[in-house]
Amino acid sequence: MNSCIIFDSISNSNPSLKILSLSSLYLQISFLFLIQIHLCSSSSPKSLIFPLKTQILRSPNKLQFQHNVSLIVSLTVGTPPQNVSMVLDTGSELSWLHCNQTTRNNQPDPTVFYPNQSTSYKPIPCFSPTCTNKTQDFPIPASCDSDNLCHATLSYADSSSSDGNLASDIFHLGSSDNISGVVFGCMVSIFSSNPDEDSKTTGLMGMNRGSLSFVSQMGFPKFSYCISGSDFSGLLLLGDSNVTWLAPLNYTPLIQISQPLPYFDRVAYTVQLEGIKVSGKLLPIPKSVLVPDHTGAGQTMVDSGTQFTFLLGPVYTALRTEFLNQTTGVLRVLEDPNFVFQGAMDLCYRVPTGQTSLPNLPSVSLVFAGAEMVVSGDRVLYKVPDETRGSDSVWCMSFGNSDLLGMEAYVIGHHHQQNVWMEFDLEKSRIGLAQVRCDLARQRFGVGL
Repeated sequence: MNSCIIFDSISNSNPSLKILSLSSLYLQISFLFLIQIHLCSSSSPKSLIFPLKTQILRSPNKLQFQHNVSLIVSLTVGTPPQNVSMVLDTGSELSWLHCNQTTRNNQPDPTVFYPNQSTSYKPIPCFSPTCTNKTQDFPIPASCDSDNLCHATLSYADSSSSDGNLASDIFHLGSSDNISGVVFGCMVSIFSSNPDEDSKTTGLMGMNRGSLSFVSQMGFPKFSYCISGSDFSGLLLLGDSNVTWLAPLNYTPLIQISQPLPYFDRVAYTVQLEGIKVSGKLLPIPKSVLVPDHTGAGQTMVDSGTQFTFLLGPVYTALRTEFLNQTTGVLRVLEDPNFVFQGAMDLCYRVPTGQTSLPNLPSVSLVFAGAEMVVSGDRVLYKVPDETRGSDSVWCMSFGNSDLLGMEAYVIGHHHQQNVWMEFDLEKSRIGLAQVRCDLARQRFGVGL
Protein backbone atom coordinates (compact mmCIF):
# COMPACT_ATOMS: atom_id res chain seq x y z
CA MET A 1 0.00 0.00 0.00
CA ASN A 2 1.25 3.43 -0.83
CA SER A 3 2.00 5.88 1.96
CA CYS A 4 0.99 9.54 1.92
CA ILE A 5 2.59 12.49 3.66
CA ILE A 6 2.10 16.25 3.85
CA PHE A 7 4.92 18.72 3.20
CA ASP A 8 4.31 22.23 4.52
CA SER A 9 6.70 25.14 4.34
CA ILE A 10 6.73 28.91 4.07
CA SER A 11 9.39 31.13 2.57
CA ASN A 12 9.72 34.82 1.89
CA SER A 13 12.78 35.99 0.05
CA ASN A 14 14.04 38.29 -2.66
CA PRO A 15 16.77 36.63 -4.74
CA SER A 16 18.09 37.89 -8.00
CA LEU A 17 18.13 35.28 -10.71
CA LYS A 18 20.11 34.34 -13.74
CA ILE A 19 19.74 35.03 -17.43
CA LEU A 20 20.46 31.58 -18.77
CA SER A 21 21.43 28.67 -16.59
CA LEU A 22 22.24 29.25 -12.93
CA SER A 23 22.89 32.87 -12.18
CA SER A 24 20.80 35.66 -10.83
CA LEU A 25 21.49 38.39 -13.33
CA TYR A 26 18.51 40.37 -14.43
CA LEU A 27 15.83 39.49 -11.95
CA GLN A 28 15.29 40.98 -8.54
CA ILE A 29 11.97 39.54 -7.62
CA SER A 30 10.52 37.41 -4.89
CA PHE A 31 7.94 34.76 -4.20
CA LEU A 32 6.12 33.90 -1.02
CA PHE A 33 5.55 30.17 -1.17
CA LEU A 34 3.04 28.33 0.94
CA ILE A 35 3.85 24.79 0.01
CA GLN A 36 1.52 21.93 0.80
CA ILE A 37 2.65 18.91 -1.14
CA HIS A 38 0.77 15.63 -0.88
CA LEU A 39 3.21 12.85 -1.60
CA CYS A 40 1.67 9.44 -2.25
CA SER A 41 4.51 7.05 -2.73
CA SER A 42 5.62 3.47 -2.69
CA SER A 43 8.91 2.50 -1.11
CA SER A 44 10.93 4.01 -3.95
CA PRO A 45 11.43 7.76 -4.40
CA LYS A 46 11.06 7.19 -8.16
CA SER A 47 7.40 6.27 -7.62
CA LEU A 48 6.49 9.56 -5.94
CA ILE A 49 3.30 10.93 -7.46
CA PHE A 50 1.28 14.10 -6.89
CA PRO A 51 -2.40 13.27 -7.60
CA LEU A 52 -4.42 16.38 -8.37
CA LYS A 53 -7.84 14.87 -8.87
CA THR A 54 -8.26 14.01 -5.20
CA GLN A 55 -7.59 17.54 -4.06
CA ILE A 56 -10.45 19.99 -3.61
CA LEU A 57 -9.74 22.14 -0.55
CA ARG A 58 -6.28 22.86 0.81
CA SER A 59 -5.00 20.76 -2.05
CA PRO A 60 -1.73 19.22 -0.84
CA ASN A 61 0.12 18.99 -4.14
CA LYS A 62 -0.14 22.61 -5.25
CA LEU A 63 2.37 25.30 -4.56
CA GLN A 64 0.96 28.78 -4.05
CA PHE A 65 3.28 31.72 -4.44
CA GLN A 66 3.43 35.47 -4.52
CA HIS A 67 6.12 36.96 -6.64
CA ASN A 68 8.18 39.49 -8.14
CA VAL A 69 9.22 36.75 -9.67
CA SER A 70 11.34 33.81 -8.55
CA LEU A 71 10.28 30.59 -6.93
CA ILE A 72 11.51 30.00 -3.40
CA VAL A 73 11.02 26.59 -1.83
CA SER A 74 11.60 26.02 1.87
CA LEU A 75 12.35 22.53 3.13
CA THR A 76 14.75 20.72 5.46
CA VAL A 77 17.89 18.77 4.64
CA GLY A 78 20.12 16.48 6.69
CA THR A 79 20.02 14.62 9.99
CA PRO A 80 18.91 16.31 12.16
CA PRO A 81 16.99 18.44 9.64
CA GLN A 82 18.27 21.92 8.82
CA ASN A 83 16.01 24.59 7.31
CA VAL A 84 17.01 25.70 3.81
CA SER A 85 15.42 27.91 1.13
CA MET A 86 16.10 27.19 -2.53
CA VAL A 87 15.38 29.05 -5.76
CA LEU A 88 13.35 26.80 -8.06
CA ASP A 89 14.87 27.09 -11.53
CA THR A 90 13.88 25.25 -14.71
CA GLY A 91 17.03 26.51 -16.42
CA SER A 92 19.46 24.76 -14.09
CA GLU A 93 20.52 21.19 -13.47
CA LEU A 94 22.54 20.87 -10.29
CA SER A 95 20.78 21.81 -7.07
CA TRP A 96 23.15 23.37 -4.58
CA LEU A 97 23.37 24.75 -1.07
CA HIS A 98 25.72 27.31 0.44
CA CYS A 99 27.77 25.26 2.87
CA ASN A 100 29.86 26.15 5.87
CA GLN A 101 31.51 24.07 8.57
CA THR A 102 31.20 26.46 11.50
CA THR A 103 28.48 28.68 12.93
CA ARG A 104 29.01 32.29 13.94
CA ASN A 105 28.70 32.89 17.68
CA ASN A 106 27.11 29.44 17.94
CA GLN A 107 24.12 30.80 16.01
CA PRO A 108 23.26 28.91 12.81
CA ASP A 109 22.77 31.05 9.72
CA PRO A 110 19.41 30.21 8.07
CA THR A 111 20.97 30.80 4.65
CA VAL A 112 23.76 28.26 5.22
CA PHE A 113 23.79 24.45 5.34
CA TYR A 114 26.23 22.87 7.81
CA PRO A 115 27.31 19.45 6.48
CA ASN A 116 29.36 18.58 9.57
CA GLN A 117 26.19 18.76 11.63
CA SER A 118 24.38 16.19 9.45
CA THR A 119 25.11 12.53 10.16
CA SER A 120 23.53 11.54 6.83
CA TYR A 121 25.72 13.83 4.72
CA LYS A 122 27.96 11.93 2.31
CA PRO A 123 30.54 13.55 0.00
CA ILE A 124 30.76 11.95 -3.43
CA PRO A 125 34.17 10.56 -4.52
CA CYS A 126 35.46 11.71 -7.87
CA PHE A 127 35.76 8.13 -9.11
CA SER A 128 32.08 7.35 -8.40
CA PRO A 129 29.65 6.78 -11.29
CA THR A 130 27.72 9.87 -10.20
CA CYS A 131 30.77 12.05 -10.73
CA THR A 132 32.06 10.38 -13.87
CA ASN A 133 28.80 9.66 -15.71
CA LYS A 134 26.10 12.03 -14.50
CA THR A 135 27.92 15.33 -14.75
CA GLN A 136 28.50 15.23 -18.50
CA ASP A 137 26.05 18.06 -19.20
CA PHE A 138 27.60 20.45 -16.69
CA PRO A 139 28.86 23.60 -18.48
CA ILE A 140 32.20 23.11 -16.71
CA PRO A 141 33.23 19.43 -16.32
CA ALA A 142 33.43 18.08 -12.78
CA SER A 143 36.94 17.52 -11.48
CA CYS A 144 38.76 15.74 -8.68
CA ASP A 145 39.97 17.78 -5.71
CA SER A 146 42.95 17.09 -3.43
CA ASP A 147 40.79 14.85 -1.23
CA ASN A 148 39.62 12.79 -4.22
CA LEU A 149 36.14 14.28 -3.96
CA CYS A 150 33.92 15.27 -6.89
CA HIS A 151 34.35 19.01 -7.41
CA ALA A 152 31.92 21.23 -9.35
CA THR A 153 32.31 24.81 -10.56
CA LEU A 154 29.27 26.75 -11.71
CA SER A 155 29.64 29.93 -13.76
CA TYR A 156 26.99 32.57 -14.33
CA ALA A 157 25.99 34.91 -17.11
CA ASP A 158 26.78 37.91 -14.90
CA SER A 159 30.29 36.63 -14.05
CA SER A 160 29.08 35.24 -10.74
CA SER A 161 30.29 31.78 -9.80
CA SER A 162 30.22 29.13 -7.12
CA ASP A 163 32.22 26.01 -6.50
CA GLY A 164 32.28 23.13 -4.06
CA ASN A 165 31.88 19.38 -3.85
CA LEU A 166 29.06 17.10 -4.87
CA ALA A 167 27.42 15.32 -1.98
CA SER A 168 24.24 13.50 -1.05
CA ASP A 169 21.93 13.84 1.91
CA ILE A 170 18.35 13.34 3.03
CA PHE A 171 15.80 15.84 1.76
CA HIS A 172 12.82 15.91 4.11
CA LEU A 173 9.52 16.36 2.29
CA GLY A 174 7.24 16.32 5.29
CA SER A 175 6.94 15.43 8.93
CA SER A 176 7.02 11.67 8.38
CA ASP A 177 8.89 10.98 5.15
CA ASN A 178 12.21 11.77 3.54
CA ILE A 179 14.15 11.10 0.37
CA SER A 180 17.66 9.83 0.96
CA GLY A 181 20.59 10.05 -1.40
CA VAL A 182 19.61 13.28 -3.14
CA VAL A 183 22.69 14.61 -4.95
CA PHE A 184 23.47 18.32 -4.69
CA GLY A 185 26.40 20.71 -4.69
CA CYS A 186 27.77 21.75 -1.31
CA MET A 187 29.21 25.12 -2.33
CA VAL A 188 31.83 26.73 -0.11
CA SER A 189 32.96 29.52 -2.42
CA ILE A 190 30.34 31.83 -3.91
CA PHE A 191 31.03 35.01 -5.83
CA SER A 192 27.91 37.03 -6.55
CA SER A 193 27.30 40.21 -8.50
CA ASN A 194 24.42 40.96 -6.12
CA PRO A 195 25.46 39.55 -2.72
CA ASP A 196 22.77 41.39 -0.74
CA GLU A 197 20.01 39.63 -2.64
CA ASP A 198 21.68 36.28 -3.24
CA SER A 199 22.52 35.93 0.46
CA LYS A 200 18.81 35.69 1.33
CA THR A 201 18.50 32.10 0.15
CA THR A 202 20.49 28.95 0.89
CA GLY A 203 20.83 27.80 -2.69
CA LEU A 204 19.13 26.66 -5.86
CA MET A 205 16.90 23.74 -6.89
CA GLY A 206 17.63 22.73 -10.48
CA MET A 207 14.59 21.58 -12.49
CA ASN A 208 15.86 21.09 -16.05
CA ARG A 209 16.16 17.76 -17.89
CA GLY A 210 19.63 16.89 -16.68
CA SER A 211 20.17 13.60 -14.87
CA LEU A 212 21.08 15.33 -11.60
CA SER A 213 18.26 17.87 -11.58
CA PHE A 214 15.82 17.64 -8.70
CA VAL A 215 12.90 16.73 -10.95
CA SER A 216 14.96 13.97 -12.60
CA GLN A 217 16.16 12.52 -9.32
CA MET A 218 12.60 12.51 -7.95
CA GLY A 219 11.20 10.98 -11.13
CA PHE A 220 8.34 13.45 -11.65
CA PRO A 221 6.69 12.76 -15.04
CA LYS A 222 5.56 16.36 -15.46
CA PHE A 223 5.02 19.64 -13.68
CA SER A 224 3.04 22.80 -14.40
CA TYR A 225 2.81 26.37 -13.26
CA CYS A 226 0.55 29.34 -13.80
CA ILE A 227 1.37 32.96 -12.89
CA SER A 228 -1.35 35.57 -12.58
CA GLY A 229 -0.95 38.79 -14.49
CA SER A 230 -3.14 40.80 -12.09
CA ASP A 231 -2.20 40.08 -8.48
CA PHE A 232 1.08 38.20 -9.03
CA SER A 233 -0.20 35.08 -7.32
CA GLY A 234 0.23 31.71 -8.91
CA LEU A 235 0.19 27.98 -8.76
CA LEU A 236 2.81 25.29 -9.25
CA LEU A 237 1.76 21.68 -9.70
CA LEU A 238 4.10 18.73 -9.45
CA GLY A 239 2.63 15.78 -11.31
CA ASP A 240 -0.31 15.35 -13.66
CA SER A 241 -3.04 18.02 -13.48
CA ASN A 242 -5.98 15.99 -14.90
CA VAL A 243 -8.46 18.85 -14.58
CA THR A 244 -11.57 19.05 -16.74
CA TRP A 245 -12.04 22.82 -16.64
CA LEU A 246 -8.63 23.67 -18.08
CA ALA A 247 -8.67 24.68 -21.73
CA PRO A 248 -7.09 22.13 -24.08
CA LEU A 249 -3.33 22.56 -24.15
CA ASN A 250 -1.49 23.22 -27.37
CA TYR A 251 1.73 21.27 -27.32
CA THR A 252 5.07 22.06 -28.86
CA PRO A 253 7.76 19.37 -28.89
CA LEU A 254 11.01 19.70 -27.02
CA ILE A 255 14.02 19.77 -29.31
CA GLN A 256 16.73 17.25 -28.58
CA ILE A 257 20.07 16.58 -30.20
CA SER A 258 22.21 13.49 -29.76
CA GLN A 259 25.64 15.03 -30.19
CA PRO A 260 27.06 17.78 -27.97
CA LEU A 261 27.46 21.18 -29.63
CA PRO A 262 29.45 24.02 -28.07
CA TYR A 263 26.55 26.51 -27.79
CA PHE A 264 23.59 24.15 -27.35
CA ASP A 265 22.28 23.34 -23.88
CA ARG A 266 21.07 19.75 -24.30
CA VAL A 267 19.20 19.62 -20.98
CA ALA A 268 17.33 22.92 -21.34
CA TYR A 269 13.65 23.05 -22.27
CA THR A 270 14.29 23.86 -25.92
CA VAL A 271 11.46 24.49 -28.37
CA GLN A 272 11.33 25.65 -31.99
CA LEU A 273 10.46 29.32 -32.50
CA GLU A 274 8.90 29.62 -35.96
CA GLY A 275 7.98 33.27 -36.12
CA ILE A 276 6.78 36.43 -34.39
CA LYS A 277 3.61 38.43 -35.00
CA VAL A 278 2.84 42.00 -33.99
CA SER A 279 -0.92 42.58 -33.82
CA GLY A 280 -1.32 39.56 -36.09
CA LYS A 281 1.24 40.76 -38.66
CA LEU A 282 3.88 38.12 -39.25
CA LEU A 283 7.34 39.67 -39.26
CA PRO A 284 9.56 39.00 -42.29
CA ILE A 285 12.09 36.87 -40.43
CA PRO A 286 14.11 34.28 -42.36
CA LYS A 287 13.54 30.78 -40.98
CA SER A 288 17.28 30.24 -40.99
CA VAL A 289 17.85 32.68 -38.11
CA LEU A 290 15.31 30.89 -35.91
CA VAL A 291 17.01 27.49 -35.91
CA PRO A 292 20.29 26.56 -34.21
CA ASP A 293 23.32 26.68 -36.45
CA HIS A 294 26.07 24.06 -36.71
CA THR A 295 27.53 25.21 -33.37
CA GLY A 296 24.19 25.03 -31.54
CA ALA A 297 23.85 28.80 -31.28
CA GLY A 298 20.28 30.02 -31.74
CA GLN A 299 18.29 27.53 -29.67
CA THR A 300 15.05 28.74 -28.03
CA MET A 301 14.77 27.99 -24.31
CA VAL A 302 11.77 28.31 -21.99
CA ASP A 303 13.14 29.37 -18.62
CA SER A 304 11.31 30.18 -15.39
CA GLY A 305 14.50 31.63 -13.95
CA THR A 306 14.70 34.49 -16.45
CA GLN A 307 12.30 37.39 -16.20
CA PHE A 308 12.11 38.76 -19.73
CA THR A 309 12.38 37.34 -23.24
CA PHE A 310 15.59 37.77 -25.21
CA LEU A 311 15.91 37.51 -28.98
CA LEU A 312 18.94 37.32 -31.22
CA GLY A 313 19.88 40.61 -32.88
CA PRO A 314 18.18 40.33 -36.31
CA VAL A 315 14.91 39.10 -34.80
CA TYR A 316 14.98 41.69 -32.03
CA THR A 317 15.58 44.44 -34.59
CA ALA A 318 12.62 43.29 -36.69
CA LEU A 319 10.35 43.24 -33.62
CA ARG A 320 11.62 46.60 -32.39
CA THR A 321 11.07 48.26 -35.77
CA GLU A 322 7.51 46.99 -36.17
CA PHE A 323 6.52 47.70 -32.57
CA LEU A 324 7.91 51.21 -32.88
CA ASN A 325 5.96 51.76 -36.09
CA GLN A 326 2.71 50.56 -34.53
CA THR A 327 3.11 52.73 -31.42
CA THR A 328 3.89 55.96 -33.29
CA GLY A 329 1.51 58.62 -32.04
CA VAL A 330 0.39 56.33 -29.20
CA LEU A 331 3.44 56.44 -26.94
CA ARG A 332 6.20 59.00 -26.52
CA VAL A 333 9.60 57.48 -27.19
CA LEU A 334 12.35 58.04 -24.63
CA GLU A 335 15.01 59.89 -26.61
CA ASP A 336 18.03 58.82 -24.55
CA PRO A 337 20.57 56.73 -26.47
CA ASN A 338 22.58 56.20 -23.28
CA PHE A 339 19.73 54.44 -21.49
CA VAL A 340 19.47 50.69 -22.17
CA PHE A 341 17.40 48.88 -19.57
CA GLN A 342 19.29 45.88 -18.15
CA GLY A 343 21.81 46.29 -20.92
CA ALA A 344 19.52 44.75 -23.53
CA MET A 345 16.28 46.75 -23.89
CA ASP A 346 16.75 49.95 -25.86
CA LEU A 347 13.17 50.73 -26.89
CA CYS A 348 11.69 52.73 -24.02
CA TYR A 349 8.87 55.21 -23.62
CA ARG A 350 7.86 58.10 -21.39
CA VAL A 351 4.48 57.75 -19.69
CA PRO A 352 3.03 60.49 -17.45
CA THR A 353 3.34 59.43 -13.83
CA GLY A 354 -0.28 60.28 -13.11
CA GLN A 355 -1.58 58.15 -15.99
CA THR A 356 -3.46 55.22 -14.44
CA SER A 357 -3.38 52.91 -17.46
CA LEU A 358 -1.49 52.41 -20.67
CA PRO A 359 -3.15 52.94 -24.06
CA ASN A 360 -4.05 49.98 -26.21
CA LEU A 361 -0.79 48.35 -27.24
CA PRO A 362 0.09 46.01 -30.08
CA SER A 363 0.16 42.37 -29.06
CA VAL A 364 3.23 40.25 -29.70
CA SER A 365 2.77 36.58 -30.51
CA LEU A 366 5.58 34.03 -30.26
CA VAL A 367 4.78 31.29 -32.75
CA PHE A 368 6.11 27.81 -31.95
CA ALA A 369 5.66 24.50 -33.70
CA GLY A 370 2.12 23.56 -32.66
CA ALA A 371 1.53 26.38 -30.17
CA GLU A 372 1.48 30.14 -29.82
CA MET A 373 2.17 32.43 -26.86
CA VAL A 374 0.39 35.79 -27.05
CA VAL A 375 1.87 38.68 -25.08
CA SER A 376 -0.65 41.50 -24.78
CA GLY A 377 -1.61 44.48 -22.67
CA ASP A 378 0.79 45.74 -20.03
CA ARG A 379 3.00 42.64 -20.36
CA VAL A 380 4.38 44.01 -23.64
CA LEU A 381 6.01 46.82 -21.66
CA TYR A 382 7.71 46.93 -18.26
CA LYS A 383 7.84 49.89 -15.91
CA VAL A 384 11.45 50.53 -14.95
CA PRO A 385 11.64 50.84 -11.15
CA ASP A 386 12.77 54.21 -9.79
CA GLU A 387 13.42 55.62 -13.26
CA THR A 388 11.80 58.94 -14.18
CA ARG A 389 12.23 61.76 -16.68
CA GLY A 390 10.69 64.90 -15.29
CA SER A 391 7.10 64.01 -14.44
CA ASP A 392 7.19 60.86 -16.59
CA SER A 393 7.90 57.28 -15.66
CA VAL A 394 9.94 55.08 -18.00
CA TRP A 395 8.49 51.96 -19.61
CA CYS A 396 10.51 49.67 -21.88
CA MET A 397 9.52 46.99 -24.34
CA SER A 398 9.85 43.76 -22.39
CA PHE A 399 11.92 42.01 -25.06
CA GLY A 400 15.70 42.28 -25.01
CA ASN A 401 18.51 41.95 -27.52
CA SER A 402 20.53 38.80 -26.79
CA ASP A 403 23.45 40.15 -28.81
CA LEU A 404 23.95 43.00 -26.35
CA LEU A 405 24.41 40.45 -23.59
CA GLY A 406 26.70 38.12 -25.49
CA MET A 407 24.02 35.42 -25.45
CA GLU A 408 23.84 32.93 -28.30
CA ALA A 409 20.21 31.94 -27.70
CA TYR A 410 16.57 32.93 -27.57
CA VAL A 411 15.18 32.80 -24.03
CA ILE A 412 11.45 32.92 -23.19
CA GLY A 413 11.15 34.45 -19.73
CA HIS A 414 8.36 34.14 -17.19
CA HIS A 415 7.14 37.75 -17.61
CA HIS A 416 5.60 36.60 -20.88
CA GLN A 417 4.25 33.42 -19.33
CA GLN A 418 1.75 35.26 -17.13
CA ASN A 419 -1.80 33.96 -17.51
CA VAL A 420 -0.49 31.01 -19.49
CA TRP A 421 -0.77 27.49 -18.16
CA MET A 422 2.72 26.04 -18.65
CA GLU A 423 3.01 22.27 -18.57
CA PHE A 424 6.41 20.57 -18.80
CA ASP A 425 5.67 17.01 -19.90
CA LEU A 426 8.89 15.08 -19.39
CA GLU A 427 7.47 11.71 -20.38
CA LYS A 428 6.31 12.85 -23.81
CA SER A 429 9.06 15.45 -24.24
CA ARG A 430 6.82 18.43 -24.88
CA ILE A 431 5.56 21.69 -23.40
CA GLY A 432 1.85 22.48 -23.27
CA LEU A 433 0.40 26.00 -23.37
CA ALA A 434 -3.08 27.38 -22.71
CA GLN A 435 -4.32 30.90 -22.07
CA VAL A 436 -5.99 30.98 -18.65
CA ARG A 437 -6.82 33.40 -15.85
CA CYS A 438 -4.27 32.17 -13.36
CA ASP A 439 -5.92 33.91 -10.42
CA LEU A 440 -9.13 32.02 -11.21
CA ALA A 441 -7.16 28.80 -11.69
CA ARG A 442 -5.84 29.15 -8.16
CA GLN A 443 -9.40 29.52 -6.88
CA ARG A 444 -10.51 26.51 -8.91
CA PHE A 445 -7.89 24.43 -7.15
CA GLY A 446 -9.11 25.66 -3.79
CA VAL A 447 -5.94 27.53 -2.94
CA GLY A 448 -6.42 30.92 -1.29
CA LEU A 449 -3.96 33.63 -0.37
